[in-house]
Amino acid sequence: MIPVQVKEIAFDLTLSPVVLLLDETKKRVLPIWVGPFEAQAIAMALHGTPAPRPMTHDLMKSVCEHLGVSVRRVIINDVRESTYYAEIYLQTTTGEVIVDSRPSDAIAIALRTGAKMFISEKVADYTLAVDELIDEEQQEELRHILGLASPDEYKKSLH
Repeated sequence: MIPVQVKEIAFDLTLSPVVLLLDETKKRVLPIWVGPFEAQAIAMALHGTPAPRPMTHDLMKSVCEHLGVSVRRVIINDVRESTYYAEIYLQTTTGEVIVDSRPSDAIAIALRTGAKMFISEKVADYTLAVDELIDEEQQEELRHILGLASPDEYKKSLH
């Protein structure tokens, strides 16, 4: 399993939201296209913006807490016919339970609960090199989004 973190919600040329999952080396990124409501739920959790009323993922977190269940990790574990699949690993009083999930829901729940996020080796085959993802101007913007201050710092991170 490869640890990843959500760095940002970006938008493609058609303005469709894309979650950017960055590996721990900051060299590979997995783009996952999501719907606008899912993007909003992820962005709110990513930026710590509270909703006036609990959203579905907040409700799920609350239910887990009240039942004594903790979210241990989420894994984006498969891709079939251009669709990603995920699993949420829950720790209950009787043991571990694995729940099938859409990646967007798994990510939104992980961000709210502080659970670690991973991608499988199979899914890692679909990652893109950050420097090959876009043209030079867009690379500079992406480096800023990913927290790499300058092109020189980025080049140093490749070695």
